[in-house]
Amino acid sequence: MASTYLTRTQGTGNRKTWTYSVWIKRSTLGANQNWGITQEDAANNNIMPCSFSGADKIDWYDYNGGVSAQLITNRVFRDTSAWYHIVLAVDTTNATADDRMKIYVNGVQETSFATRVNPSLNYDFNINVNTKLCAIGAYYTSSASSYFNGSMSHIHFIDGTAYDATAFGETDATTGIWKPKTAPSVTYGTNGFFLKFENSGAFGTDSSGNANTFTVNGTMTQTIDTPSNVFCNFMSHTTSSYMTMSNGGTTLLGNTATDSGNSLAGLGVSSGKWYFEVKLTVASGNPHVGYVKTTDVEFGHQSLNGGVGDVTPRMYGFNNTNTYDGSSGTSNLSFSTGDIIGVAFDLDNGAIYFSQNGTFLNSSDPTSGASKTNAQVSFSPDGETYNLFCACYNNSKADFNFGNGYFGTTAVASAGTNASGIGIFEYDVPTGYTALSTKGLNL
Repeated sequence: MASTYLTRTQGTGNRKTWTYSVWIKRSTLGANQNWGITQEDAANNNIMPCSFSGADKIDWYDYNGGVSAQLITNRVFRDTSAWYHIVLAVDTTNATADDRMKIYVNGVQETSFATRVNPSLNYDFNINVNTKLCAIGAYYTSSASSYFNGSMSHIHFIDGTAYDATAFGETDATTGIWKPKTAPSVTYGTNGFFLKFENSGAFGTDSSGNANTFTVNGTMTQTIDTPSNVFCNFMSHTTSSYMTMSNGGTTLLGNTATDSGNSLAGLGVSSGKWYFEVKLTVASGNPHVGYVKTTDVEFGHQSLNGGVGDVTPRMYGFNNTNTYDGSSGTSNLSFSTGDIIGVAFDLDNGAIYFSQNGTFLNSSDPTSGASKTNAQVSFSPDGETYNLFCACYNNSKADFNFGNGYFGTTAVASAGTNASGIGIFEYDVPTGYTALSTKGLNL
């Protein structure tokens, strides 16, 4: 949602008792990003931001010419590969000061704070103020700033009731993972709303029954990466400063002409058959893409003179001209700007196959199993964990489709077949392979 946010002019509502629930997947760390509701106030005298701070803590405060209420967590939130469920619950009519303002994360109430300023009894928060514009996904006064960079899902606002996290989420009986309740039993109140983001043509549609629909400002992209099925993406905390990451950890750009850096993706695997696609949007800087053993790469590694240091020889993958087999490179490829490379990673048998714009190279057969027919890379499976790796240099740019159905912000032109039913890809997914996602891991 970077540079994109939602707005709606509020009516009069309950300012003492309310709840805000949102699912969030971060993309960028170390920057102030607002994911809650802020109320319009050009003078900054009366406002309530809810954000990740530059220190990656939750910072939620209400300002009336001075801080009247505030919670800043001790805990930091730096996992860009997972969804967080955050609930803010307010009841300033409560006689217990510490119970007037609560934060829940993934079903558990936060109790350790670097800063705690309890609101006074019967305090009116800067929310539900009649005729004031409220914004989600940006800090809003007379204009927007501090945009949230990442994904949001299942946003609920409750006017008049303070609910805890169990109203909106529950623990999955099989996996033990905290998951959303898709149709919670709650009373929304006059200004309440429920944003599902299920209609790509009207992302601001309210599904609470109140018709409190929001206006979309900027360009919002729909993703099938949800709290119920988390797809692979590159992780901000493993990304070099020589590389810029965007689009929810699916776009990597080499940002210098003299140095290269690398990044690792989440969801490491030690077995199975996995498929993803990468578009070489700018191939001139020769992006390196492949799998590495988790123990073989230093997070945030950056190297000089345009190389990718000692990581490349240990990579199982490719660049524009070479394949890499974990020890050395072989010059046998010819990829260029605009090519979409399909990568079929058979970790059960120890083989990698590459397709170029829908055709697997050298008549290779990803479904050939132990025979590894014409595989571009062959190795011996060892039971270790492998993560996807990418290095970019000199403004090279790679857009990854891990199953979300997009290269950057551009949707696939015509989805191919996919027997697993998990993910949307440009070309046909080889039989027996699936997207690297939490559902894919549980097949």
